[in-house]
Amino acid sequence: MKDEFFKYQAQTSPFPLAMEISHAKGSYIYDTKNKAYLDFVAGVSACSLGHCHPKVINAIKDQLEKYLHVMVYGEYIQKPAVDVAEFFATHTPEPLEQTYLVNSGTEAIEGALKLAKRATGRSEIIAAKHAYHGNTMGSMSVMGYEDRKQAYRPLVPGTKLITFNNEDHLKEITTKTAAVILETIQGGAGFIEPKNGYLTKVKARCQAVGALLILDEIQPGIGRTGTLFGFENYNCTPDILVTGKGLGGGMPIGAFTASTKLMSLLKEDPKMGHITTFGGHPVIAAAALATLKEITETNLMAEALEKEQLIRQLLQHPLITEIRGRGLMLAALTTSEDITNQVILEAQNQGLIAFWLLFEPRAIRITPPLTISKAEIEAGCKILIDILNTIKH
Repeated sequence: MKDEFFKYQAQTSPFPLAMEISHAKGSYIYDTKNKAYLDFVAGVSACSLGHCHPKVINAIKDQLEKYLHVMVYGEYIQKPAVDVAEFFATHTPEPLEQTYLVNSGTEAIEGALKLAKRATGRSEIIAAKHAYHGNTMGSMSVMGYEDRKQAYRPLVPGTKLITFNNEDHLKEITTKTAAVILETIQGGAGFIEPKNGYLTKVKARCQAVGALLILDEIQPGIGRTGTLFGFENYNCTPDILVTGKGLGGGMPIGAFTASTKLMSLLKEDPKMGHITTFGGHPVIAAAALATLKEITETNLMAEALEKEQLIRQLLQHPLITEIRGRGLMLAALTTSEDITNQVILEAQNQGLIAFWLLFEPRAIRITPPLTISKAEIEAGCKILIDILNTIKH
């Protein structure tokens, strides 16, 4: 299929990995030669329960027998979507009460930005340098990386950038600000955690000037950092919570959650303030609910922290300068971009899937399924260390 892949499918880069996939199960992906690859990436944090988890598959099959898409989001009562929204309401602190289900993380960001502007009557959005929130026009407008943006300007006006964890920049948040949007843990920048109560200080500043805080949990949410939502680790509840990726258990989904008071603004003046045809799709919502239940009804979140410690113990090497992140959202930084490239490419040759981060070229992404076993972690880390041992330094 390689010739057809390059001929007919639009590409995202000059050098895709171009592995031809046969099937996937648990922590492994198999190519068409039946070679097994241990997955340390989980579809870029999306496959929370690994590949083809039986509870997710059964939920999908059960819903397939009932109905697929029947009507645009919000018009008909469809139990899977209602169940997911209720789950969010019962597992988030006040005032996060209502959830809007959409098709992807970037669409959820778009909805959150629209809601913030509608609620405040303001247009300025403050985002962080080196932030990544998706690739549609609004989400790209709050991306903190000019090299990725310049070819598509003009973007949505009114965005200001501050430096993540820099408290001196909080004065940039003023009565002109509609919202501050931050990743709870910066992803593309290198899995950078907030420090010294940074998020609580941002929230306090937002409250002081009447701005809203949007937290992007598309990567750190849904159990990956040891709690259901990443913000629970940092004592900061957002005004608008954005989720995606791991929420779907391998199916495409996004969601934004806020108070009933805020969400009610999308239904009038104007009506249909945000609409989507396939958001809340019953099959995808069924997969999401199965994923959420499995994560919250098992020990997977606590085990994510135990597995983090195991990875940190195993990945000690002179060419690894630090390991950033929390839980199973980790990035091992090597001493150079070239070494990182060598490791990731050779790992695939040896049956291990690792990957890059968007804006930190020294980082090796380590975001395996939450269901990965400790034995599989040991096997994968051994491959990485063995490769590093072959590199002269």
